[in-house]
Amino acid sequence: MTKTHSVDDIAPLIAAGQSDFGESRVQEAAAKWPALRESHPDIHLHLIGRLQSNKAADAVALFDTIHSLDRRSLLDALVNAGTKAGRFPDCFVQVNVGEEEQKGGIALADLGDFLGQVRTSPLPLAGLMCIPPAGLEPAPFFALLSELARRHDVAGLSMGMSADFEVAITLGATHVRVGSALFA
Repeated sequence: MTKTHSVDDIAPLIAAGQSDFGESRVQEAAAKWPALRESHPDIHLHLIGRLQSNKAADAVALFDTIHSLDRRSLLDALVNAGTKAGRFPDCFVQVNVGEEEQKGGIALADLGDFLGQVRTSPLPLAGLMCIPPAGLEPAPFFALLSELARRHDVAGLSMGMSADFEVAITLGATHVRVGSALFA
């Protein structure tokens, strides 16, 4: 994750060979990544943060992978934007594994139906994503996401951040969202 970090902070990571980067806000990504990607076309940019439907066109233009697809209105907005742009980013469906009202993510009970909607759309389904509740041991939530992925025949798992990525990897993560550890 490169949120709040400048182009000057990111440049040494690119020079060291890092090619996957994440941002949590479309506006911040739009301010720093187009020029970086022009000079480094191998960069793969991930949107990690919650995406508003009205920013779908900007997200489709900027990002290769979106990790926060969590509702029908956003699915429709991404499909419309992708159709107009002629490109469809890979998408992870964010699952609200902690059933927290204040967090984004599809409800556990709605996951199967929503995955069916995504699968019939032109958006490539990359996998499932979760953010466990703060202050709780993340392992049970990562294990739940792994089980949901098995049950719904989904390969990718986006889970784990700087503080808990090792646990996430042991429970099947294919994508981890490490940021603060890279800039320490």
